[in-house]
Amino acid sequence: MIRFWLVLAALSLPAQTYTELYCTGCHNPHSKAGGLNLSDLDPARAGEKPGVWERVLRQVRTGAMPPAGIARPPGAPTAAFVRSLTATLDRTPPDPGAPAPHRLNRAEYSNAIRDLLALDTQPGLHLPVDESGYGFDNMADLLSMSPALLERYLSVARRVTRQAIGDLNQKPGDLTFGSVDRGSRRSPSAEQLPLGASGGLAFSHYFPLDADYEFRVALVGTTGEGAPPTPYVIKLPVRAGLHRVTVTFPRDLARAEAATRTFGRVFGGAPAPAGPPLDMDLRIDGASVKRWEVRPRGNAPDVATLILGGPHNPASRGATPSRQAIFVCAPKAANEETECADRIVTRLATRAFRRPVTAADTKPLLGFFEGARKQGAGFEDAIGSALEAILVSPDFLFRVERTPANATGPFTISGHELASRLSFFLWSSIPDDELLRLADNGQLRTPAVLRAQVDRMLADPKSGALAKNFAGQWLQLRTLANTKPDAEIFSSFDENLRAAYTAETELFVNDIFRNGRNVLDLLGANFTYLNQQLAEQYGVRNVYGSHFRRVEVADGRRGGLLGQGSILTVTSYPNRTSVVQRGKWILENLLGTPPPPPPPDVPELAAKSNDGRKLSLREAMDKHRANAICRSCHARMDPIGFALENFDGVGSWRDSDAGVPVDAKGTLPNGASFEGPAGLKKLLVDRHGEEFVQTFVEKLMTYALGRGLEPADQPVVRAIMRKASAQGNKVPAFVAAIVESVPFQMRRPSEK
Repeated sequence: MIRFWLVLAALSLPAQTYTELYCTGCHNPHSKAGGLNLSDLDPARAGEKPGVWERVLRQVRTGAMPPAGIARPPGAPTAAFVRSLTATLDRTPPDPGAPAPHRLNRAEYSNAIRDLLALDTQPGLHLPVDESGYGFDNMADLLSMSPALLERYLSVARRVTRQAIGDLNQKPGDLTFGSVDRGSRRSPSAEQLPLGASGGLAFSHYFPLDADYEFRVALVGTTGEGAPPTPYVIKLPVRAGLHRVTVTFPRDLARAEAATRTFGRVFGGAPAPAGPPLDMDLRIDGASVKRWEVRPRGNAPDVATLILGGPHNPASRGATPSRQAIFVCAPKAANEETECADRIVTRLATRAFRRPVTAADTKPLLGFFEGARKQGAGFEDAIGSALEAILVSPDFLFRVERTPANATGPFTISGHELASRLSFFLWSSIPDDELLRLADNGQLRTPAVLRAQVDRMLADPKSGALAKNFAGQWLQLRTLANTKPDAEIFSSFDENLRAAYTAETELFVNDIFRNGRNVLDLLGANFTYLNQQLAEQYGVRNVYGSHFRRVEVADGRRGGLLGQGSILTVTSYPNRTSVVQRGKWILENLLGTPPPPPPPDVPELAAKSNDGRKLSLREAMDKHRANAICRSCHARMDPIGFALENFDGVGSWRDSDAGVPVDAKGTLPNGASFEGPAGLKKLLVDRHGEEFVQTFVEKLMTYALGRGLEPADQPVVRAIMRKASAQGNKVPAFVAAIVESVPFQMRRPSEK
């Protein structure tokens, strides 16, 4: 009877009584565990110290507190405390923040040039790497501008302008594609080749001029060992409208000179030489000749490298998409130039500045045009001077949100600023004509219109930027490019596999995002994207060819992020797996509860036992945890990491480690047990799904706003979670809820 009344009383504990009973024993003025003193704080007034109480809420709700080894309070009063504290914090008025002017980062700059000028040459790669904060490189307060960086933007703007308009004075040069070290494996670019191709290269190149180009093709295996392949030389006039030609090469390298004559046959030149031929297709797609491929047919050797030389003997600037995007008019007489130039500059500036422009905006730009004309430049080159000025204008390089003169508190941003926030969030680029039109007529903020735009933009291929830029940084996928697994230990890992790992994760995340799937499918999906090489690495049968395709996986090993080689490789050391890194990665990136940093002078793992036997990783970790200083932190990380121990350091499946069968069982401090990747995924989805969803929303909201989240943002995070939960936790619901939120649609005046 006494126990019954104690439990009944616990169900209705005031929040302050709960903290006094279960928290202040450690979090008091004397102990200050974790640097936190709760003894003189009242949870009923949590809004006065939201940073402290949001931290308490997360630790209690996720079971991280009390720590392992300390008796836990009953579940009912804990649940009541979490509900009470959440309700108190959610009454805190949202603070939209005051983001700094946002300079376009490298990816945004490249995409903006692509969409403004129909020029997809990735010019942002010529800019310095952007600083990152909160896990992302689009944080406004870190995207500053220095004199040196401005000089680089000026240089890149000149390069972009010459490419877009066409530079008849461009000097010939060589570009090399492929590698002389290529073996029998297919290049990552082979994914772009037609089905049935037996080898080759495919990549993008922009030909700004109608001119002659030289193609020097070197084939794999056509020379002695150690000698570089001897190239076949092809001279080809590239013109707008040229799409595909077939070239017959001689098999005998001594007759390589005849290959040039053979190519002349396509243009009315010499006839093909006699003898057994080696056929190869050279395909050039698009009026601007932006993508081409060269591939052998039949049993021909694969392509090792291709050197592109030119342009030679330029004939004209050609009818490229860039020129069509720029020159929307053409003056037929001198007295028509000013009107045409004004039309061109106004249209370009409107798109580039993401808002309607005025005479005050266009007058200085037209001044560059007029100045160039007075110095003898032709009409098109003079337009190029104005274009250069647009591309280095602060109105293009920065997203600046203007504060109304009478604003004293939070205010709603303009329709055009909302269009920019939306397009840079989902596309990492400037708004298109439809977004600008809706902003012009004031319809964009209408809830039904805004949701329709979110759906349209997610369905557009440009939303692939969200998977690449957001997910690539959230999941730390970008670090895969710099990982260097030990080649002797992991002989299956090469550059093609590295590229395949990246492609798998990007295609998988893009599928979840664009097809409106439940965000928990990122963890629990029963499918992934594979090509033959990746399927062989994973032990999946009946997948052939270089093309990626969606593959169902039913054994629980693959499917979802935790079975993908990209994640498993970046969370390993070069020579072995790491249960600590894998456990820490999941706690930090998926559950939002990173462990504290390790103490100084942490000892290395023992490689061998006292009798000289090589230790398995679990045996070494058991010995490491015998140190009391290490035990508390590893109690949460290690069980999670051990569940993935069947995956080696590059993601291949294994059943033993150092001759000992892999033990992939784990038990968390709260008593939850699981085994292997399938058991871990089930645990994360079923028991920690809410933590994952909250972390996902926090990361996505940070990326969308271009600033770190503050404690005052957490009520908005929970509101977004509730709205999306009612719609099945589908990714578009999260995106729409973020776009509709106060922090996304409002801001407060910047502090002076």
